[in-house]
Amino acid sequence: MAGRTADVPSPVPGRDTVSGWAVHRPGPITSGPLASVRRPLPEPGPRELLLDVEACGVCRTDLHLAEGDLPPRRPETVPGHEIVGRVAATGDEVTGFRVGDRAGGAWLRSTCGMCRYCRAGRENLCPASRYTGWDADGGFAAAALVPADYAYPLPDRQDATQLAPLLCAGIIGYRALRRSALPPGGRLGIYGFGASAHLTAQVAVAEGARVHVLTRGGAGP
Repeated sequence: MAGRTADVPSPVPGRDTVSGWAVHRPGPITSGPLASVRRPLPEPGPRELLLDVEACGVCRTDLHLAEGDLPPRRPETVPGHEIVGRVAATGDEVTGFRVGDRAGGAWLRSTCGMCRYCRAGRENLCPASRYTGWDADGGFAAAALVPADYAYPLPDRQDATQLAPLLCAGIIGYRALRRSALPPGGRLGIYGFGASAHLTAQVAVAEGARVHVLTRGGAGP
């Protein structure tokens, strides 16, 4: 699910603060765990992008953090890791992105790059991995910092709310599909049907697969 941040002012030249939503007191959503905050507009470090946020999806992990199921790693964290935005500023060492480019920020924020998992292409298992909206502020705000090495170039013409879910559910589903080594025209079984499954199914069908979904039915009388 993705939502625009139209009610939050975007960072513009001359603006020195940015508003957003932070986890103030974790608890049930009905208790209002998120609080409106206004903070200094962050400045990108040498290898960071400052994104003017167009949209940020809502992942179940964000709800876990807000409701206290996922212990916070820092106080007053701004959640959100399905970030679509425009580059408002770049750090001195950034290459591959320019101001005005569209870019995305995802859950995985950084890794050590040296452990056996990183060297094997399994960075998600890195013991030193850090995450957007958990270890650092995320996209439930008008602006967000994203490490350039972990940012995704995004197309200009697509609707931001359609792109945002691809940055979590899409990444998970696509990786699982490729790991399955599904042969051309093969049959794919999907167990459970959440956000990543419905995106994975669309890719598989487009590639000619026959898709079978296995899930629990509704409760009986």
